[in-house]
Amino acid sequence: MNGNGYERVAEMAALAPETRLVYVADREGDLRALIDRAEQLGFAADYLIRVQHDRKLNDPLDGKLRAAVEAQPVLGTIAFDLPAGGNRPARQVTQTIRLARVELKTRSGPGPQVTVILAREEAPPEGQEAVEWCLITNEEITTLEQARARIEWYRKRWWIEVYFRILKSGCRIEALQLRTRERLERALVLYLIVAWRILMLMTLGREHPEWCCEVVFSVEEWQTAWAIHHRTPPPATPPDLGTIVRIVAGFGGWLGRKNDPPPGRPVAGHDQTERLRGGRDRHPGGRDQVPSEKTDKTLIPMRRGKMWVIGCLDI
Repeated sequence: MNGNGYERVAEMAALAPETRLVYVADREGDLRALIDRAEQLGFAADYLIRVQHDRKLNDPLDGKLRAAVEAQPVLGTIAFDLPAGGNRPARQVTQTIRLARVELKTRSGPGPQVTVILAREEAPPEGQEAVEWCLITNEEITTLEQARARIEWYRKRWWIEVYFRILKSGCRIEALQLRTRERLERALVLYLIVAWRILMLMTLGREHPEWCCEVVFSVEEWQTAWAIHHRTPPPATPPDLGTIVRIVAGFGGWLGRKNDPPPGRPVAGHDQTERLRGGRDRHPGGRDQVPSEKTDKTLIPMRRGKMWVIGCLDI
């Protein structure tokens, strides 16, 4: 990895001067080339990166980056709800915040200045690993509220990764075999929307299952899902969102057993939008066959038992 990702964000910033763009990266993005390039470009976009390397500082008395921030007094505390993951139960996390403005070491002359944000859980529950993040940013951060905002930005990084995992694994965009760039771009635009909707359903279904389902689903959508699932006419009163999300997830393979977690990405997207079959149909002999230039379509097959619903879009 190099600083190319940041450069792409900087290019986008030039096209949207009234919008503030921030490049957020995990530890693999802790690259000196990226930090230097951001300074060369005049910080066209800000960056917020989780620290991987304990870098030396220009002032020998300051030692290294982590020691400099750990020597600072606690600015305050922040708290947030940590969702369950793997064998980790959901719980509330309280972190202390320390800040330090430091200058990174260079071979000669002044080095780039960064703000180090150390967010540390001082007293995790017994048997649980402490949640600790050490972040750097080009911005000058001086208050607890500013630090809290950057922590929240960093926490959003996980949802960005989930979104692209839906796009790659759920929608299987890397399997597309469209013959022109223009068709591929049109297909990607469609699936970007599909992936966003899957993520939205998954998130709202977990966080607000009590909402009315018509916040997300149209009348036709939830009534059709209800009728297929229950094989009875839909009720006069719309059910809650959690109920319909579980029904839709069941179409994709979610079993809904007593100890199963709420529907997530794999089943929310699986079999609901199997893939863009870009200009391809299934050959009777079992091989994919590319139709003629005039009949290229995007087919989105959705299956429920013996029923197939095919959405067809010209691309």
